[in-house]
Amino acid sequence: MAFLGSGELTMQTNFSIAQLADPDIQEVDGILRKCVHCGFCTATCPTFSILGDELDSPRGRIYLIKDWLENDRPPSERVVTHIDRCLTCLSCMTTCPSGVDYMHLVDQARARIETDYTRPFVDRVLRELLAWMLPHPTRFRAALVAAWLARPLAPVVRTLFGKRLGAMLGLAPAVIPPRGETSHPRTFTATGPRRKRVALLTGCAQQVLAPAIHDATVRLLTRHGVEVVVAEGAGCCGALTQHMGKTNAAQASARANIDAWGREMDGEGLDAIIINASGCGTTVKDYSHMLAGDPAYAERAIRIAEIARDVTEFIEEIGLNEPVDPNCMTVTYHSACSMQHGQKIKTLPQTLLRRAGFEVREPRDSHLCCGSAGTYNMLQPDLADELRRRKSTHLNDTDPEVFAAGNLGCMTQLEGALDAPIVHTVELLDWATGGPKPAKLG
Repeated sequence: MAFLGSGELTMQTNFSIAQLADPDIQEVDGILRKCVHCGFCTATCPTFSILGDELDSPRGRIYLIKDWLENDRPPSERVVTHIDRCLTCLSCMTTCPSGVDYMHLVDQARARIETDYTRPFVDRVLRELLAWMLPHPTRFRAALVAAWLARPLAPVVRTLFGKRLGAMLGLAPAVIPPRGETSHPRTFTATGPRRKRVALLTGCAQQVLAPAIHDATVRLLTRHGVEVVVAEGAGCCGALTQHMGKTNAAQASARANIDAWGREMDGEGLDAIIINASGCGTTVKDYSHMLAGDPAYAERAIRIAEIARDVTEFIEEIGLNEPVDPNCMTVTYHSACSMQHGQKIKTLPQTLLRRAGFEVREPRDSHLCCGSAGTYNMLQPDLADELRRRKSTHLNDTDPEVFAAGNLGCMTQLEGALDAPIVHTVELLDWATGGPKPAKLG
């Protein structure tokens, strides 16, 4: 063990000189050495709160990763099981007093599992299907049509093929919306004099499942004097594949976006990259780390990450217009993990909603995950269902007229378990400042 100045024990590692020649192991070593074994992370870990197993807490997973990598062996089924159960909600990073970079540690673990561990056949097929389908809107839309046709058979599918495939069908929407105005490259001109010019990340799943969120974002921004461009060649941020350990695919998505936005920056210029899905925002802001080892993209990635903004951050920067007709509707805000823990945006959305004339309520245990976490609710349906039940109970206890969130994954996960509609924060801000009433509110 080693001691901090305060007398706390830090984790001692035993990587060989040969192992430390690997930059990835160097990073792991630095992350592990910050851990002081305090256990604060266990108090805010969703999976530990359900399962009560130390190995299903961040501290337990850290020990597993340390032992596995120090011994330079393929990951065992036990290691994979406990890593797979991690939501990457990052609540532990908010709680950690010593700044352990758990996000990048577990990313490394997942990447090594992907290359060094052979999963059961059905598991491999499911993960490959998700990675092939979700980041590509055309494929995803076609898959949703098939899922919609098969939706009545979800209970039978669950019985015959397991809960995970049944969960995928259960998450398919009853109605697939038509393509929105941001489904292809174009520029939306500002209303009045142009104050700013931004690129909108339209991503992948959101533009298929909820194009109204992008449409509301464009209306809100253009109303505030902002020109919005949907850049040619931009697409999925890479988060979905990154969290499945498919690093090459994630980096390919990041490079495509950097190329697309870089052309706009070098052309008419960009003041910001606007992101309205907090899971994507956490990833784009991390491009500088994701591509730090790529000499062709490292500097360009920093350039992009520096101007990435959640839409609420950007609206705060330019100033929200006064509400057109304040209605004092009661809104309970659900803070996505990727928003509050990943991007450290904790109170801004609530502040903007209040400024727009809404009465904002917040639930108990708002720091805990709803169980969505990208593909988690499809790959770990039992744990995701329990987290959904807990979260929806706390949300419903606030008894609002509408719920708001800044991440589509959370909205999809919670919809159907809530006693009132759930809409995106930007849809309410758009409505309050002159846009149409969100369709879900009638």
